[in-house]
Amino acid sequence: MIRLPFDDPGTPDTRSPLRLLVWVGRCQLGTLGAGVLFGVFWMVAQALMPFAIGRAIEQGIVDADNGALLLWTLVLLGLGATQAFAGVMRHRYAVFNWLLASFRLAQIIGHHVARSGPAVRSRLSTGEVVATISNDALRAGGAFDITARLSGAVVAYGVVAVILLSSSAVLGLLVLVGVPVLVLALSGVIKPLQARQREQRTEVGALTALGADTAAGLRVLRGIGGEQAFFDRYRAQSQGVRRAGVRVAVPQSTLDAAQVFVPGLFVVLVTWLGARFAVSGRIGPGELIAFYGYAVFLVLPLRTAAEAVDKVTRALVGARRMLDVISVERAVAEAESPVAEPSAGARLVDRRSGLVVEPGLLTCVASAQPDESAALADRLGRFVDDDGVSLGGVRLADLPLAAVRRRIVVSEADPVLFAGPLRRVLDPWAGADDAAVGEAVAVADAEDVVEALPAGLDTVIDERGRSFSGGQRQRLVLARALLADPEALVLVEPTSAVDAHTEARIAERLRDARAGRTTVVVTTSPLVLDRADRVVLLEAGRVSAEGTHRDLLRTHPEYRATVTRGEET
Repeated sequence: MIRLPFDDPGTPDTRSPLRLLVWVGRCQLGTLGAGVLFGVFWMVAQALMPFAIGRAIEQGIVDADNGALLLWTLVLLGLGATQAFAGVMRHRYAVFNWLLASFRLAQIIGHHVARSGPAVRSRLSTGEVVATISNDALRAGGAFDITARLSGAVVAYGVVAVILLSSSAVLGLLVLVGVPVLVLALSGVIKPLQARQREQRTEVGALTALGADTAAGLRVLRGIGGEQAFFDRYRAQSQGVRRAGVRVAVPQSTLDAAQVFVPGLFVVLVTWLGARFAVSGRIGPGELIAFYGYAVFLVLPLRTAAEAVDKVTRALVGARRMLDVISVERAVAEAESPVAEPSAGARLVDRRSGLVVEPGLLTCVASAQPDESAALADRLGRFVDDDGVSLGGVRLADLPLAAVRRRIVVSEADPVLFAGPLRRVLDPWAGADDAAVGEAVAVADAEDVVEALPAGLDTVIDERGRSFSGGQRQRLVLARALLADPEALVLVEPTSAVDAHTEARIAERLRDARAGRTTVVVTTSPLVLDRADRVVLLEAGRVSAEGTHRDLLRTHPEYRATVTRGEET
């Protein structure tokens, strides 16, 4: 049994959509081979039925040989049983291969997005990524659903061609030459179909992104009365999707019609020639019936080939969209030659700003320009490539990225809460007991948030925590950051959305909870700054002053203007 999700879905071949699909196929060669094997037995058993029926009529009825009639009847029974069993197994493996390939691709996209982080958000919308996982992965997986039937169709086509050649060179050549020509004739529809499917996929992605963004900002939209404007935008985008779908319908309907018309035309031609040969005495009654059976059967391989063309086309379109996501590289590269980690309790230094974070202290960074302080937090957490940040004298760029993420945790100004049970959301590592979770919630002053939930910590929350207010989300995110318990914790404006009383309680509890461990808080809140062991002022991206909050208020006018927002206290 294959366990999902995969421990390691593998490293895909991203050189082209076709190479990506081939790589997925190599990852599941065993199940694909089993599906192909059953597909061949299933289709060949059907292909041999007209032959057995023709022999039964020719030898058993025309020649009045009861023994031959019994023999071919038993052969038909065996072919029917083989077809039934192989058909069931072929279908099981076809669905399994489809879902396995789709899940592998979805997991690869999910892992890549998680590793790339902000780089993906800067290039692609949330809706686009969701559409890639939910739609394109399934489309690409569809190519592996058809492999069993297509393989069986190819082998059965060869079997029928050999039988026809042995009976009639004309009919055999008609099948050998005619079927490939008819399949190639369908390829003229493929290019416009691919182009229009890509256009439709782009429109669907834009619509999904708009819907996701609208849902995420629904509370704000209602507050400012902007629902109608977004409704109009969504309706306009929906019409774009509809028009793209109509444009796809022309080549798609042509292909669907060809799947019926072309095989039907072929059946008529083979049947007409067989009837003429029977009238002229070149073949017997049993062979005529067998020829008609072959002609009817050949509809199935032909339609399978046409369906395979359609599914592979869709798979290539989906694979191309997935490559668009995979091509987004994360902003931070892994160290080529990682060095040993420094010992615990190391000093964190940012040369660009001149900031020195002493271990074990609560350091606050204040700046009149939020972008400056946010950029500093990104450098300290190595969310951007920068050679100027070091931990214990070792550049962060030379440390394994996993080690940096483990030792330095940055909680952004606009963090995200994922959907799921609140306990798992706060402690995704599942390493804290109820007492530790409760302590972190208390430090973040979020007890009232948890108590108001119907099932407490076991309550399943919505994506992005949409059911919470901004202040509630901020407190829950702070609790999550505290539960990570890193060596160095960097918090960006952790109390900007809460009231003054709550802010004061959080500041006091945070200092006690992180006593003896390195904590950096980017803030201009006097209530938080007053609890800091050390305060640093950034001006033009550089440290211009440092000391305690009260000392800086007395001695540094720029600091006083920054934290009081230009108003004297």
